[in-house]
Formats: sequence, C-alpha cells, structure tokens
Amino acid sequence: MQPGFAFEIAATDGAARAGTLTTPHGSVPTPLFMPVATLASVKGVDIGRVRETGAGMVLSNAYHLHLRPGELLVEAAGGVAAFTGWNGPTLTDSGGYQVFSLARQVKVTEDGAFFRSHIDGSPVAFTPENSMRIQERIGADVAMQMDHVVALPGERRVVEDAMRRSLRWAERCREAHTRPDQALFGIVQGGLDAELRQESAERLQAIGFPGYAVGGLSVGEGAEAMVAALAVTTPHLPADRPRYLMGVGQPEDIMAAVAAGIDMFDCVLPTRCGRNSLVYTFAGQVRLRNARHAADPRPLEEGCPCVACRHSRSYIRHLFMAGEMLGPILASIHNLTFYQRLVARLRAAVVAGRLTETLGELRAGLAAPERAAGAS
Repeated sequence: MQPGFAFEIAATDGAARAGTLTTPHGSVPTPLFMPVATLASVKGVDIGRVRETGAGMVLSNAYHLHLRPGELLVEAAGGVAAFTGWNGPTLTDSGGYQVFSLARQVKVTEDGAFFRSHIDGSPVAFTPENSMRIQERIGADVAMQMDHVVALPGERRVVEDAMRRSLRWAERCREAHTRPDQALFGIVQGGLDAELRQESAERLQAIGFPGYAVGGLSVGEGAEAMVAALAVTTPHLPADRPRYLMGVGQPEDIMAAVAAGIDMFDCVLPTRCGRNSLVYTFAGQVRLRNARHAADPRPLEEGCPCVACRHSRSYIRHLFMAGEMLGPILASIHNLTFYQRLVARLRAAVVAGRLTETLGELRAGLAAPERAAGAS
C-alpha cells in the first residue's frame, strides 16, 4: 500500500472478511457499498442525505465527468470530494464499462476506445494513458485501470481477447499513473472461464496494485454464473488487499459475494428502483404503486432510521401517484439506507462468526411476499 492507504482485516468467517479501508479522505468499514454519483451526483439525493444513509464512500465516473463538466474544472475545485461537498473517500471508474454499455458508438483497438459522445456526437478518445490523466485530475482516492468489458455469455475467443487486452492496458495504466495520494486498482477479467480468471488475477498481481476489482460481471450472465465466477476468482487474489466487485447489484448478489470474500460494491439499483417506486426492506420488496398501500399507515420499514420512514406508505404512494418529485427522492433515500444497513449486518455477522445463519435469515426475509396493512 502507498502512503495514506491501508487495508486491515479485523475478522473472517470462511472466505468472508470484515475490515477497514483507509484513504487520504478517511476510513470506511468493509464490506462497503458505494452509492453511484456518476456525474458527481447521486440521482435525486443531496450529498448531506447521502451521508445520513450511512454511506462511507461514493463512486463517480471518469468518462462522464470528462464530458461534463470536464476534469480541469473538477481539479480546480479541489477534486471530486471537494467539488461535491462530500469530503470523504471517493472512487472513479475508468470509463471501461462504457466500452460495453455504449458499444454501438465505440471502436476498440489496442490503443484504446474511441467514442462518439452520447451528448453531442463529438469524438472522444479513451486510452489507458489519458484515462489515468483524467482520473488523476478528478482526484478520487481510488482510480480504476481502463479495461475492456464484453457481454456475457460470450465466445471464449472474444472473452480471452478482451482479458488479454485488459492486462496490457493494466500495464500501461500502472506506468502512466503518477499521483502518490491516489490508489490504482487492477481489474480481473475473463468472463465465466475459470482458467482465464485465474490467469488474469495472477498476472495483475505480478504487475502489482494496492487493490483488485472483479470486473466484467453483471453483464447478462445471471446470478448463478456470477457467483461461480467469483468462486474461481477470489482464491487467486491477495488476502491483504481490498477486493471490489464492480456494478453489483441485487441484495442477494451482495450477500453471496461477501461470502465469497468480496469487500466493496457499487450499483445504481437503490436510486433507480427508488425512482420507479420499488423499495427494499428486510421483509421483502414493496411496490408503492400497488393499491394495497393507498391507506397503509406503516412506514416503509419498521426500525429504519431514514427520513422516508418518518412518513407512511400511504403518503409516499400518494406522492408517486400525484407525480410529486418528493416520492422518488424519499424512496431513493430509503433504498440507499437499506443497502448500508445490509452491509453493516453482513459485517457484524462476519465479526460474530455467524455469517451462514445470518445469510439464511436475510434470504428468508428478502423473499417474503408483499403484504397489505393488517395482513397476517
């Protein structure tokens, strides 16, 4: 680890770990979930409310911030933490995922990825070298190597080619990265192929990074395949470095990944689902537009400390039905809080040595059917 960074494991339970990640902007317990602030904003939720959810670290995207407002403006503001008013640990994704998500507009060569901006159609070039320059200027505590993501399931030839290109790009990123107060994480690729995943993990360690991500999942392969890929990947990652599963996901996926030894997560689902009137609780999902909640006096979840749970389901449903913007805001805040409570419960279970029992309890609750008020 470089100066200002540390990762300490306090407890283990099987492959699962409970630890602390320390960065120049502070420390955060793991397992941790990062709300996604793609454009330096968690959709619909101001940064103060994000902190109230229990979040300790947030993620922004280098590609999107490069286009708007530009990394030079973010740098002039003191970096992304100061720019947003977060002033806590931050991470930037390199833009590699956009190679996948914007595939119709992208040409990938050995040099890098070449886009047409989704905003105005202007040409955008992302190479490992300028991805590092952009991320250094944005100034997050953790930067990600540029990698090549492909859809799954996919032909082995295509997956292998992307994995090997990602390794070559990892070497170029490592050489180009110069900022001493920013940790650069390598990204394991290899699709669903155990041999490719192992090779990627081992070769990334030979290059040497302060942290390692598992990338190229949650791109169409399904939950069971994702868990299987983790099972053949994490044993080949160093035990003394943080492990980050990118872009995942559903609560059940996070639970399985923690059991497999993953420490860090991010996903847009809490706010995306919140904007669409679906909220997560430990007693199952609640779809607020359902008529059963029209006169329901209960909060979204008993015992939840979030501001949304000071209101009734009836009221929040009314906000959605009336098209009031407060409805999606409150539902998003609740979902973000739920995710932080989930990883906190998983951490406590690892520390107590009862992860298996806790996973069973959580799965039973999350699978519960939605009930109306007064139902038994």
